[in-house]
Amino acid sequence: MTHEIAVIPGDGIGQEVTPAAVAVLEALDLNFDFVEGEAGDALKEETGEALPQETRDLAAAADATLFGAAGETAADVVLPLRDVVGSFANVRPVRSYPALDAVQPDTDIVFIRENTEGVYSGIEAAVDDGVRTLTRVVTEDASREIVEFGFTYAKRNDFDDVTIAHKANVMQETDGLFLETAQEVGDSFDIDYDTALMDALAMHLVMTPEDYGVVVCPNLAGDMLSDLAAGLVGGLGLLPSANVGEENALFEPVHGSAPDIAGEDVANPSAMILSAAMLLDHLDYGDEAAAVREAVEGVLTDGPRTPDLGGDASTDAVTEAVLDRL
Repeated sequence: MTHEIAVIPGDGIGQEVTPAAVAVLEALDLNFDFVEGEAGDALKEETGEALPQETRDLAAAADATLFGAAGETAADVVLPLRDVVGSFANVRPVRSYPALDAVQPDTDIVFIRENTEGVYSGIEAAVDDGVRTLTRVVTEDASREIVEFGFTYAKRNDFDDVTIAHKANVMQETDGLFLETAQEVGDSFDIDYDTALMDALAMHLVMTPEDYGVVVCPNLAGDMLSDLAAGLVGGLGLLPSANVGEENALFEPVHGSAPDIAGEDVANPSAMILSAAMLLDHLDYGDEAAAVREAVEGVLTDGPRTPDLGGDASTDAVTEAVLDRL
């Protein structure tokens, strides 16, 4: 069976790290058909549109999508692409690697972030001069879906516990509904869980990340907490992610377009390559996904390394080292 993979490099270093991930997937000699689409700042400047309909259609029709990075047009590209693939869950693994000088070397956490609503629902208004409003949307159906996904993910991947992040003591209606629904779901699973106020959780993640396994979060909290945790393991250059729908999915590194280093061949391709490993898992190529992760970890251990990890290697050199290990 041939799988069609949409490839959308986007902006900045997305143009450099996305080809690295494609090269790794091609080296596995699987039945993948790669089809490239355009999106991002340069395209908007040229055509007036950051995400053309043909790119939307490409992602919708593909079996999975690899996306690099978005710049100033992120809101016009990333959120619509996630919607196109029907994504309701954003999966962000954060783990330390033995050879790197991590702030917290015992970190191994997966953030399961609700991907469709909250403050990212896009309902904003200018109600008067100097006054703007943002409507936060939380529904029982979306809350139930993300929490069930989180608990199922924890059981499937042998995590012993789940933490439900919230701020129901202040946002009593919205996070109150999220928390109530999450507890109902948690009680139906044979797995330990607890709840945590998201601000207190931020502190505990920094101090004792080893206490946490799977953390299920509302949209904004998941975005913030996973970025915070990235600082514990070496930075955003190491974090992959998956945007998962019922039948389709989009895979992207957590880092942005990094315009300050774009075009210099120094971007760390690890997060993008690890995102490709998550794509392999999604398409049931578990052995190949494990081989890619092992190759990346080997390069992180023995080098070469890009400047963000204290080395002086280029993006291409790191990619070649991963390919050599495969």
